Amino acid sequence: MKLVVGLGNPENRYNFTRHNSGFLALDFYFKVHGLKWGEKFGAVAAREGDVWFLKPQDYYNDSGRAVAEFVRYYKIDLSDILVICDNFDLEFGKVRYRSTGLAGGNNGLKSIDAALGANDYPRVRIGTGNNELRRKLGDVEFVLSRFTDAEKEKLPEIMNEVCEKIDEFIK
Repeated sequence: MKLVVGLGNPENRYNFTRHNSGFLALDFYFKVHGLKWGEKFGAVAAREGDVWFLKPQDYYNDSGRAVAEFVRYYKIDLSDILVICDNFDLEFGKVRYRSTGLAGGNNGLKSIDAALGANDYPRVRIGTGNNELRRKLGDVEFVLSRFTDAEKEKLPEIMNEVCEKIDEFIK
């Protein structure tokens, strides 16, 4: 059994914000593969074969509760969890996969690490960096800001790359 988690915030007002890049990636994946979302343990979830897909409905910084609940219930090994999140320290559009790692200041990953008591799980970070805008807005407002028009044009290409990482992980 595998678990693919996209991080984001649950309210519609956060759609297409940088912090919802994980939700956006999974929604894109579902559209490409013709999958439909359901609900499990109070989270948006779906199962396709031996893979669960999850969008925690706690806020981004508290994502660990839902992830840990799935992991414990289904007895999923840490190496079989893939977490997809944004990273404002990465250049916009860069997609980085790591088989393990530190949270690196990402509060969603910190929450998952704390809930699981470990950080030995794969993750895909989607670069949302825009230093000029980040300096102007500050970190909190920046991660909750929407993509610029120029960035939006590049999202399908970026999401396709993330979909490839998801498919590689599943295989």
